[in-house]
Amino acid sequence: MQPTSTPGDQNPTEVPRELASQRVRRMSFEGDALRLSMDWSVEDLGRPQVLVETTAGSSHPSSYALRELGAEAAKGVLQAGGKPGEYTTTDICDGVAQAHDGMRYPLASREFIANMVEIHANATPFDAMVLSSAGDKAVPAHLLAIARLDLPSVHIPGGAMAAGPQFRSNEELWSMKVAVDQGTLDFEEFLAFQRFACPGCGACQYMGTAATMQVMSEALGLALPWGALVPATMAEIRRMARAAGERAVELLTAGVTARQILTREAFENAVTVHAAIGGSLNAVMHLIAIAREAGVPLTAEDFDAIHRRTPVLVDAKTAGRYPTELFWYAGGVPALMAQIKDLLHLDCVTVTGATVGENLERLNGSQLQKHAAMFLGNYRLRPEQVIRPLNDPVYDSGSTVLLSGNLATGAIVKSHAVASSMLTHAGPARVFDREEDAIATLLDDRIQPGDVVVVRYQGPRANGMPEMFFLSELIASNPVLASTTALVTDGRFSGASRGPCVGYAYPEAMDGGPLAFVEDGDLVEIDIPRRLLRVVGLRGVPATAEQIDQEWGRRKADWPRPQVVHRGALGQYTALARPALFGGGLETRIEH
Repeated sequence: MQPTSTPGDQNPTEVPRELASQRVRRMSFEGDALRLSMDWSVEDLGRPQVLVETTAGSSHPSSYALRELGAEAAKGVLQAGGKPGEYTTTDICDGVAQAHDGMRYPLASREFIANMVEIHANATPFDAMVLSSAGDKAVPAHLLAIARLDLPSVHIPGGAMAAGPQFRSNEELWSMKVAVDQGTLDFEEFLAFQRFACPGCGACQYMGTAATMQVMSEALGLALPWGALVPATMAEIRRMARAAGERAVELLTAGVTARQILTREAFENAVTVHAAIGGSLNAVMHLIAIAREAGVPLTAEDFDAIHRRTPVLVDAKTAGRYPTELFWYAGGVPALMAQIKDLLHLDCVTVTGATVGENLERLNGSQLQKHAAMFLGNYRLRPEQVIRPLNDPVYDSGSTVLLSGNLATGAIVKSHAVASSMLTHAGPARVFDREEDAIATLLDDRIQPGDVVVVRYQGPRANGMPEMFFLSELIASNPVLASTTALVTDGRFSGASRGPCVGYAYPEAMDGGPLAFVEDGDLVEIDIPRRLLRVVGLRGVPATAEQIDQEWGRRKADWPRPQVVHRGALGQYTALARPALFGGGLETRIEH
């Protein structure tokens, strides 16, 4: 038996194989009737069905304006002969979740957003996808879904927020509030800046996780060239979104799916670009998870190796001077890639259908980029001040460093956020099982210069791996502790975190990792140049490796594994989460 809506069976767009949506129509007759009750015409039923999904919602500035980009993408799908279906699963904001139990949920939300895209795409089913997102967990969630589903897909980065007054960024609110509490800043001044710190929509103005992951989308070849970090207020971002909708249908016609783009070489390109922008540490976890979904091996060791040979060229906040919207004016990812092209695989295919090298030839030096660079004249800047030339880098090598030793098989630190005096440090451990206790102790002035603050049971398996920006910023904002005190954890940090913040320690304490056995007074050594993280003394007394191993064995035998019970979504995540250095995703290979 055939569907009754036969007039729509003539597909206006030729594709090389039968569409999943059309195959299902032969069996699910009521689906046509249900669609016709909405905004489908009879002719639409025979068109390629394209999922247009955003994280639009009132959750935070990165997502608030995305509905408009979804609408533009849908227009592009229609113009190319497809039929869009517009969906949304909104995300949450690390900034809004700060300093309370809500911070346990952001990393878990990455998995659930990706799961909802999978559900939306497969339950219908759709033939291709256009996904738009801008936030910390939303962009990696959409890239995870693209890799998992392996449909013809295009990602639309949601753009960059305009800078605050005098290029100041919203992350400065934390240090300003500390200054208010210390009596060195007037509260009225703080409130005035708070009002203008986030002038409009878009991702945070510094190269934190949200901005970094937008760049990663383009570097992987999943977003259109020059599509990452478009100033969110510019009409250009809407044109980019419409072009992405058209391109998704064209990829379907050409039979190009996501995993044809997401090769090992594409991920090496992304890690190289990550080094060159001085990107967020959180991208290590996200890219490893995305690569896993694509069936591509990628490890923290790969990041360490690629960062060693790649200079940092983008002078972006927080470690640098300029907000991210200026990166786009200076030529964005294509201009950066042109500078480091000898370090890239230029033959990688992208969503344009052309290779990375071909995209660079078409765009760099174009009139579009020349005129965009004129915006820098408003700030009396030149492109080479924002994206530095190879002979004048911000740093000679990237900043993601993988540490190891008897305190962790692996842990990572952003070396360029660390003062030179703290690149090597040894001090007594101050051990906490909860971030709240560490904060209270610090605010009570009971953390001493030279201490190594250890906060454990913060990994994915313990309580969802909350971001510890509040604690790290309290240390960084203290003029004495900032240059004398380190922080080590199996949790994670914000892309805006400053100072010697060592995170992602693996194995995490909840699974019996070495952090579980550290006691107050044990001497902890951090040696970033030698890539070491280890205990070198017990209870304030230097000890040999053999003595430490023996003591570790005794402590491990007496260790009671904490009993932590989480309900609902958080409980599902912590029960199935993989280690952070292995992507922090859900272990989905469950035997029944």
